[in-house]
Order: sequence, then C-alpha cells, then structure tokens
Amino acid sequence: MPLNAYEKEARREIDDWLRGDASLAMQALDLAARPLDWATERAVPDDTRDRATDRITNFLSTLNDATEWTHEDEDLLARAREHDLRLASIEALREEPLADLDPLARSFFTENAVLAAIEGGGTGMGGAVLMAADIPMLFTINLRLIQQIAASYGFPLRRPAYRFLVLNIFNAAAAGTKDAKNEAMREISVAASSLASGGEYQSRAPSGTFRDQSRNLPREIAKNIVGRKLAQTVPVAGAAVGAGVNYWFTAETGQTAYMLARALHLEHKERRG
Repeated sequence: MPLNAYEKEARREIDDWLRGDASLAMQALDLAARPLDWATERAVPDDTRDRATDRITNFLSTLNDATEWTHEDEDLLARAREHDLRLASIEALREEPLADLDPLARSFFTENAVLAAIEGGGTGMGGAVLMAADIPMLFTINLRLIQQIAASYGFPLRRPAYRFLVLNIFNAAAAGTKDAKNEAMREISVAASSLASGGEYQSRAPSGTFRDQSRNLPREIAKNIVGRKLAQTVPVAGAAVGAGVNYWFTAETGQTAYMLARALHLEHKERRG
C-alpha cells in the first residue's frame, strides 16, 4: 500500500535519525558526566561496579514475559479515544493513518520521563542502598514505555517471541549509536515482513534459549548506563544525578521507540501491498 505525503516525510525523518549520531542531549550529558565518571571510577570499588553491572544484566536477561512490562489494552484504547480513535482492538490501529497515531504515541513521553525523574531523585538520596531499587524501577518504566508506544501503532509486543525485539529497541536507546539503531531497525524489518504476510514474527537471533540469544544486549545496556547510575553514590549529588539520568534515559527510550515503531507501522503498510 503506497504511503501518503505525511508518511513519506516520516520515512525521511526516520532515515535521518538512523544516520544521525547520538542526540545533543546525550552528548551533552556524556560531556558533563566525564569529571563525575572519573571521580566515580576512583571512589567506587571495582567489585561494586561489577555487582551493579551484573544486577542490570541479570534483570534484563531474566525477562520471562513481556507482559510484565506492558499496559492494559483497555487503558491504551481509552487513551486512543481521547485522540478520536475509536477502535475495538489494539491491532486495529495498524489500519489508521500515521498522522493520527503519532500524537497518541507522543502522549506517553512526558508522563513516563517525569515519573522516572521523580523515582530517580527519590532513590538518589539513598546512595548505593537505594540505587539497587532504582535500577529495576527505571527499567520497568522504560520497558513499559516501549510497549505503550509500539501498541499505539497497533503492535502489542507482549509475547515471548518479541523479547529480542524489545531488547534491541532498549539497547538502541541506551547506546544511541548508529550501529545500535540500525541493528534494531533490521529487527523491525524482520517483524514487519513476517506480520505483513500473516506469519509469526521470529527474531534473527541464533537458535537456543532467550538468555543465549540475547546475552550480549543486556551487557551493552549495562555498559551504557551503569556509570551514570553509580554517580548516585556520590554524597549530595545523588538526588540530582538520579533525577537527571532517569529523565534523560527515559526521554531517549521514548524517542527511540517512537522512531522504530513508526518504521514498523510504515513497513507493515508498504509490505501489505
């Protein structure tokens, strides 16, 4: 099915995003965090850093079912009705114009970023003790946000088959690199092709257990976030760092999921013929 003018422009935006470097916000945060990273590396023992990395890795590696991180269908359909989209199912959103779905997806951005910032600020005041609680809560918020945005375009990513796709989106947000974004985009294309032909999505990951398939992704995500979170252990700075990093991380997740879910919607439409 051919794309309309709005959708063609969206395709160009997605292509520009894929070719682009990390966002200015991410680059600015990285630059500003370098002195704190330097101090953290010297103040935080290696075993503490390793334990934090392993905590993140294990948390992501043991995702058993994407439904843990998602929303209720009726909640999203109620939000859709607020945007004049009155449909009986999430999947029916696939048939709607992209111009009508984009505002629905964007409506989830701010509330999740603010929630993550509040949570990060509160746990940041507790240093290393509360950081152990912060990381699971932050990732829960972000994984739910990915689910909400994908469902806004008609693609609920609940079933275990979608775990690898969800982690690729999450990794693209955490890394912000061209390689990570394009790797996620390749997985999006696989999903679009399968679903447009009426088949079942199967990831490009090697055969084996989910832990075997995606063992590298959690470590990449951990590598890209653990240093920022460990800065919360620094006295006084912890609350501000926790709130700022959580807001930034969730905003990046929202933008990444937004671009990739739009791409999934457009590719699915084009492939249906």
